[in-house]
Amino acid sequence: MVEVFKTNVTSKREAKLIVQKLAEEFPGHKVNFDLTDCDRILRIQGNPVLENKIIGIVTSLNHKCEILE
Repeated sequence: MVEVFKTNVTSKREAKLIVQKLAEEFPGHKVNFDLTDCDRILRIQGNPVLENKIIGIVTSLNHKCEILE
């Protein structure tokens, strides 16, 4: 399963921190950012993808995060 999120992350440093936190919480999932996209895409691949928990982790790090429709 792959889920894509829209964020407001702009720096590689912040993206790396978020990827590390999500990797700790979801070992075995693939997590990456596309900061060049206008929606600052966060992509997570794994099973299961817990959308609310992912959004909670990203927002706890002071960033916006929502499922990209």
